[in-house]
Amino acid sequence: MQALQIHAGARALRQLRERGLRPSDVRVIPAAAGGPKGLVLNPLDRFVFGHWLAGSAQTVHLLGASIGAWRMASACARDADAAFAQMAADYIAQRYEHEPGKAPKAAHVSEVFGAKLAERFSGREAELLGHPRYRLHVFTSRGRHLLRREGRLRTPLGYLGAFATNALSRKAMGGWLERVIFSDPRDALPLHLRDFRTHVVPLTAANLQPSILASCSIPFWLQAVHDIPGAPRGAYWDGGITDYHLHLDYASMGEGLVLYPHFQKTVIPGWLDKALRHRHRATAHLDNVIVLSPRAEWIATLPNAKLPDRGDFKHYGDDLGARMAAWSRAVAESARLADEFAQWLADPGRIAVLPLA
Repeated sequence: MQALQIHAGARALRQLRERGLRPSDVRVIPAAAGGPKGLVLNPLDRFVFGHWLAGSAQTVHLLGASIGAWRMASACARDADAAFAQMAADYIAQRYEHEPGKAPKAAHVSEVFGAKLAERFSGREAELLGHPRYRLHVFTSRGRHLLRREGRLRTPLGYLGAFATNALSRKAMGGWLERVIFSDPRDALPLHLRDFRTHVVPLTAANLQPSILASCSIPFWLQAVHDIPGAPRGAYWDGGITDYHLHLDYASMGEGLVLYPHFQKTVIPGWLDKALRHRHRATAHLDNVIVLSPRAEWIATLPNAKLPDRGDFKHYGDDLGARMAAWSRAVAESARLADEFAQWLADPGRIAVLPLA
């Protein structure tokens, strides 16, 4: 059974049919929010960054939201293959104390998760931010008005307002939340950011860890990160709220292709758009994008016939060993995605590339 499927926008599809894909073609790699779902991309990440892309010479922009920010920061390590392996081990082993029958408190999750990020990135800021070719861009969501500070009443009310406004217009949600990108100051993102209210902040050693923690801070599951150094004051949450799958205007790039390892073939704009099916369609913004994702038939062979997800914390409860075993098996099985991508690169006829829809 084939595990990998490949979809491409019109411009990318033409180029692939003419001459396949070379490492030098890639200018941007996005990494979506999605929590544990991103684990199935770990072997693919290890192959792309640890082997295939390592031999090219061009600048590559790495865009990450939530778990995607952690993934792309790992890609900037000197030994990316080892960094990705460590990230998977850390993510699988997550454990949070909690009262019986209750979810862990957000403050505790933030403390434990933040400590793990500090363990992995503290003292390595110069290494990650000084990569000779990679430029890291961490996506976060900054609260405005009611959401400018976290609070027991103001946060749920603010997100209710954001949800209602987003249902009418994605741009209008900018009244509640704005996209803040902590961006490598050496090179600006090579694409337009006019689709949503956006603020760009230089990514520095002082804000690397806080921005990644903020990008991973799911509302109500973790606490917001307040007043990140070098950025506008306020509460910062998960980058996936504004940019769930980073559906950006990649077509505005001057040259090159976007290689998008993803856990599904659809690229949804914001987290609040998950239920809005009309916003799941591909747009002209994805004209130069190649999406690598697992096939549904292969996903059905994984534990519980699905990708790992946050629901597994509740499903397995305190049986940490069972959850770790299920997630570890999903990562191990995902080596097929990397193997099939490598085989397709050598022989593009092995997998039919389909149009993004």
